[in-house]
Amino acid sequence: MENNSRSSRNRRSRRRKKSNKTAILLIVALVLILAIAAGVFLQPYIPGLRAEETTPETTTEEITEAPTTEPETTTVETTPETTPETTPETTEETTPQVTFLYTMTDVNVRISPDPESEILAALPADTELEVVSEYDSEWTEVKYEDGTGFVVTEYLTADKDWRAHMTSKNGYTDGSFITLDPSWKYADYSEIHSGSAVMYLASENRKNIIVGVNAGHGTKGGSEKSTYSHPDKTGKVTGGTNAYGAVMSMCVSSGMTFEDGTPESVITLKEAQILKDMLLNDGYDVLMIRIGEDVQLDNLARTVICNNVADCHIAIHWDGDGLDYDKGVFYCAVPDPLKNMEPVASTWKKSEELGQSLIDALSAQKTKIFVKGTMDMDLTQTSYSSVPSVDIELGNQSSKTDDETLTKLATGLLAGINTYYGFNEEAAE
Repeated sequence: MENNSRSSRNRRSRRRKKSNKTAILLIVALVLILAIAAGVFLQPYIPGLRAEETTPETTTEEITEAPTTEPETTTVETTPETTPETTPETTEETTPQVTFLYTMTDVNVRISPDPESEILAALPADTELEVVSEYDSEWTEVKYEDGTGFVVTEYLTADKDWRAHMTSKNGYTDGSFITLDPSWKYADYSEIHSGSAVMYLASENRKNIIVGVNAGHGTKGGSEKSTYSHPDKTGKVTGGTNAYGAVMSMCVSSGMTFEDGTPESVITLKEAQILKDMLLNDGYDVLMIRIGEDVQLDNLARTVICNNVADCHIAIHWDGDGLDYDKGVFYCAVPDPLKNMEPVASTWKKSEELGQSLIDALSAQKTKIFVKGTMDMDLTQTSYSSVPSVDIELGNQSSKTDDETLTKLATGLLAGINTYYGFNEEAAE
């Protein structure tokens, strides 16, 4: 009985404790609710209780759930498209490029692109001209005073220092030494060819024509060797230094001696040097075959070099005929039997035209001419020439050879060359 009473008391005690706990929890919950409600109601009136915007806290926890397949929608803030203001495009004003050319010789400025038109002015070499236009392949329009004029294009260059850079039309510079090229036609017929010819260039009034000037003789040992008289290896058709019918001819003879004891080779060189200076002054380029007492080039090598480098070949000689008087000047023409042999067949008419121009010019200045100024002679030079080629005999061992006479002869030769190439005393077109 006692035990039952004690057990009953214990149960009543536990029920009271449980009821107390429940009541406490209800009171705490009620207090929290009232506090929150009061805070919300009083928020607008009590400083410090205003809600602040908060940025959601980003969690760094790794998401292990599989990503959803729903596309992620991104809200892009768009700004209304505005058309940019366009500033008018400014074109920078450019100055037209001015081109200048320089005269390489005396030139005529003409009123129109015609060699027969009125000449506005004659200008010297090295004149600077402003280009207006390239009228065509032959003429350039240039400024002249308050207007324009026309100049032949080939006499102009863009190189202000053209004198220092100039070359011959085939690319040789002033003072170039030119040897026999073994690839040139007939070069393999030569026996003496270790020497060199020399190129000299005109510095102004350039005509772009190369005159080969060959001071006859002057090759040591030249009379001891021989070459074929003709390319086809036939014999000579006239006599002379070498006999009629000779298949082989002396490479270079020593020449004759003047009455005063001067070797012919000395006078031919002196005359060649005078002629060279005159030619250069007149605008011709000059290929000097011999510039000293000796050159190791036989007649065949001299001819082949001229064939490939020069526009014509003029060999200077005096005739060793043994006469005691000056018989006069003549040139050696090609004998008829050789006129069908190449290269003679292609050149003999031009060679005779050049020879006759020389004789006519010498005659015009009262130089004594032998008969008609020509004599048929079978020479190695003309037998192998592929350019106009003349052996000019300026007299014989009895002729005068003083400076005045040699200068007069050179003046006549220059005049004849000018006639052959169609030049006169006027400025270039």
